[in-house]
Amino acid sequence: MHCAAACASGMVQGMNRYLPSPKAIGLSCSLFVASAISLAEAPSPGALAAFNVYIITVEERLVRQHQTPAGFLAIPPQLSAQLHGGQPIVEQLTPAAGISLPGAMLHHWRGTAFVPGATVKDFELLMKDFSAYPQRFSPQVERTVVLAQHGDHLQVFMRVRQKHVITVVMDARYDVLFRQLDRRHGYSISRSSSIAEIDSPGTAKEHPLSAAEEHGFLWRQNSYWSYEERDGGLYMQIESVSLSRAIPTGLGWAVRPFVESVPRESMEFTLQATCNALKGRR
Repeated sequence: MHCAAACASGMVQGMNRYLPSPKAIGLSCSLFVASAISLAEAPSPGALAAFNVYIITVEERLVRQHQTPAGFLAIPPQLSAQLHGGQPIVEQLTPAAGISLPGAMLHHWRGTAFVPGATVKDFELLMKDFSAYPQRFSPQVERTVVLAQHGDHLQVFMRVRQKHVITVVMDARYDVLFRQLDRRHGYSISRSSSIAEIDSPGTAKEHPLSAAEEHGFLWRQNSYWSYEERDGGLYMQIESVSLSRAIPTGLGWAVRPFVESVPRESMEFTLQATCNALKGRR
């Protein structure tokens, strides 16, 4: 899945998993559900400012990384055998100490995979074919539309649906840029420009919730693909940085395990789906 759709579906899934079945867990879970689904205010100016500063540090580091052929991707040498064995690597990247995100949480994950025989050209053709995303990355991606395109710079609309106890539908717009540095190296950047939770999707009453009405499942989402052709195939690395509402007070015991596991599962799905699609092209 492209950078944009990857975290949109993953974070919606993660926040949905804050809502376990009251029948299964009892009264404490009922209270938990009532609290977790309460409406969230829009992200605070402080949280947005901290997110933007963090994004600057990530993008500056990637610029330096892309200028060094030997360090184009962040792959520990001891894990190369794992990649060549067909097993993706997924890591949680911890923000530097001292970052303050009042009322919000920052999620930063990185995933790496290798596909034998694949090329930079294969990858770019795959990722630029947004019309195929609903089939390729079903059921999370429901609809995609390229709103504008100027060469390798695109404005893309995506509708993402995630069902887990409740169904959440989100409409998002992304600014997407592809850059091929040379025949064997390229990268893409996807930055969310708007994300809206949709009420009554697919009905005559369908409408986006206002910032004061939505639940804070996903406020911001940026993703970065880096890809390098060598060793008889293609190395792919994606970093995803997103901003969501904070864990409701007093519910860390129930929510934190999902926060730590679900983004990883989403990243694994993204890498595997992309690998399968590249193998299918071959």
